[in-house]
Amino acid sequence: MDIVAYNPGHDGAVAHLQDGRLVSSIEAEKDSNYRYSPLSSSDMLDALSRLERTPDVLAAGGWWPREARPAGRTRHVGYRGLERSDMIIGRAIFMGTDVDYFSSSHERSHLLCAYGMSPIPQGEPCYALIWEGAIGAFYAIDSGVNIKLVSNVMNQPGNRYASIYGLADPTFPKDAPFSRLSDAGKLMALASFSQRSDATDDEEELMRFLLGSDDVRLDLYSQLDSTPYFNVGVEDEEFRNFAGIYSDRIFDTFANFAEANLRHGLPLIIAGGCGLNCDWNAKWRATGLFSDVFVPPVPNDSGSAIGTAIDAQFHFTRNAKIDWDVYSGLPFAMDGAVVNGRYDVQDVSVADVAELLSGGLILGWANGRYEIGPRALGNRSILAAPFNDATRIRLNEIKQREQFRPIAPVCLEDDAARWFGMDRESPFMLYTSQATTDALPAVTHVNGSARLQTVSQSSNAALFDLLVEFKARTGFGVLCNTSLNFNGKGCINNLVDMDTYAWEHGLDGFVVNDKAFLRRDSRPYLGFREQVHR
Repeated sequence: MDIVAYNPGHDGAVAHLQDGRLVSSIEAEKDSNYRYSPLSSSDMLDALSRLERTPDVLAAGGWWPREARPAGRTRHVGYRGLERSDMIIGRAIFMGTDVDYFSSSHERSHLLCAYGMSPIPQGEPCYALIWEGAIGAFYAIDSGVNIKLVSNVMNQPGNRYASIYGLADPTFPKDAPFSRLSDAGKLMALASFSQRSDATDDEEELMRFLLGSDDVRLDLYSQLDSTPYFNVGVEDEEFRNFAGIYSDRIFDTFANFAEANLRHGLPLIIAGGCGLNCDWNAKWRATGLFSDVFVPPVPNDSGSAIGTAIDAQFHFTRNAKIDWDVYSGLPFAMDGAVVNGRYDVQDVSVADVAELLSGGLILGWANGRYEIGPRALGNRSILAAPFNDATRIRLNEIKQREQFRPIAPVCLEDDAARWFGMDRESPFMLYTSQATTDALPAVTHVNGSARLQTVSQSSNAALFDLLVEFKARTGFGVLCNTSLNFNGKGCINNLVDMDTYAWEHGLDGFVVNDKAFLRRDSRPYLGFREQVHR
């Protein structure tokens, strides 16, 4: 069965399933579009151009506020709803062909995405947690894939979490109805600077408001300007302490509920944007409440189209599981050309690239199809050697972001326990671990943590081979790995943007599949050439 599903709104995407396999997921923000973008006509054309035939099912995700519901003609369902009565099932004309039409809620899209992509066998009961901007709830999924809401634990946990960054940031307007979407990731980095665990009386009062009010809006707090962190700046030491305390308080609210109300020993699947919080994911594993914890690489709304497609597949075939590969995006577009005279262009092997990286170059790396979800997992990455903190500083300058932001390591799976204490695979960069050596400062955060991606031959062959070659030269199968993107945009996916980025942001060059473009004016590259020719 062929199914095409789309999430037209926030983090828009089009997913294509064919006989239980994810063929592609095309995300609106990729190819240097703005983060969190809705679908565009270009995205739809990309998706339709890849279809070999008319699909059997067209499926639409729920919740897209720009689409009003005209009387008597509803095309999609709403944000929440778990029952069959909350779905739309009918027929539609698509590309001149009569096809099945399906729509289910945004809530179900999160649940089915995490469930369908998880290794949990269909028929094994489990729990699910959705925590995101609006929903904060636990669910029970039984052997028949019937979903029951256990409890709404906290509404708007994602918005509540991000809100304190705007409170401290003097550039954020305090009468804004929502926090900035990018603030949650920054707060996750700041929370690691926290050096105390006990809240002051003022902090307790602030948390009572932020976590207890019906709507988390700073302009509703009458004592806002008298709080200790009003416009103090995110560099403030006490604010950073509070960031960790506040993060722990939100997690503990959910963890305490789970301990008191859920049957221990079942697996847990996690969905929603808060599933990108690596510290919280690691804490869920550490609770010991669940037999396993699974977070898909697309827990945020970028996985909503996949979830709706799985939900449609389950409705029509009773199969709620899919085969999938995280590298299911579009291939890199080599249309256009780089500016003449900027680069030495040469065919390279992974051994050649490892030699360049061990020589101190910072390189863009594009290989195969882009990864689904917001994390750079080695197909649209900036790579560098991890041995000097100056590299972390330079990478943050290249990416035009704050210096308190950490750089993630990518590591050979077989070496992860030795260097990061990680005794299991972590292929999607969704868990923190603790560095066990001081030899990797560029990828070790201030509290000794690292947001690790592990790589094996089967998970990413090209990156695995590169790490093997890098280890042969340095003794470490570890590299700096950060996203290859303009600030505030999705990953770069075409040659012209790659050229612009390398030149304007200060990369030493880039590699696309097996071809290197090395800047003729790069000091590290010139120094490397001089060493080679001695």
